[in-house]
Amino acid sequence: MIPSRLLASVLLLAAPSAFAFDFKSVGAAPVILYDTPSTKGARMYIAPRGMPLQVVSSYAEWFKVRDANGDLAWTEAKGLSPRRNLVVRTPGAKVFAGPDETSQVLMTADRGVLLELVDPTALTWIRIRHRDGIDGYVRANDVWGL
Repeated sequence: MIPSRLLASVLLLAAPSAFAFDFKSVGAAPVILYDTPSTKGARMYIAPRGMPLQVVSSYAEWFKVRDANGDLAWTEAKGLSPRRNLVVRTPGAKVFAGPDETSQVLMTADRGVLLELVDPTALTWIRIRHRDGIDGYVRANDVWGL
């Protein structure tokens, strides 16, 4: 017989999608990030097109978001896209042809490079696409936005 606390823990681990983070990317135009959910708030910085942002909460037509540095800010929801991008956080991250280190290295990406997320269900090896058309795999710990 499995103790109820243990069973509850196992069920939580077995359903990660129910607790997955909500990520979006900046849409076709850069967006302004504010300190409050209002255009009258202080402008913190401009997020470039394609930048991934984690949605922390929402208020009316505004999203409170976290960037790759962990900074929190507010932006208008209309400026974000459901398209999923990742940002390389490890200098010299390798993109492989297959989901293992013995595969051919297709490219080396510098810190800050944007990659399109192809398969959002992957856990260890993430299938990505670079804007130059390179389609490959990168280790999950080398990118931010999952």
